[in-house]
Amino acid sequence: QVQLVESGGGLVQAGDSLRLSCAPSGRSFGIYAMGWFRQAPGKEREFVAAITEVRYMTYYEQSVKGRFTISRDNPNATLYLQMNSLKPEDTAVYYCAASESTWTPDWADGKAYHYWGQGIQVTVSS
Repeated sequence: QVQLVESGGGLVQAGDSLRLSCAPSGRSFGIYAMGWFRQAPGKEREFVAAITEVRYMTYYEQSVKGRFTISRDNPNATLYLQMNSLKPEDTAVYYCAASESTWTPDWADGKAYHYWGQGIQVTVSS
């Protein structure tokens, strides 16, 4: 089993930056990709970014490209999401996710992930 714990959320103003962290506990082997998703009030959960174990390929949702950066810190496998130039529409609960799949046609699909964190609130005021 893998447990994921997010940290680093909070309340910021538009234009500010935040860095989210996701620390896996339990076993870390067999995790081939990790990602961030978010869910705003009244909306469906949406993909934010993902990073693969092999060659550290990264994928981003269009609205965060150029503002957010996903990275992993090996060997402890901590996942990060550096969020710059935050906007009020970035307000959401952010979830860390981990996948045991070595390949999927779409890392933006939540079904590709096997483990999820509890989520952490990010609020951006205008």
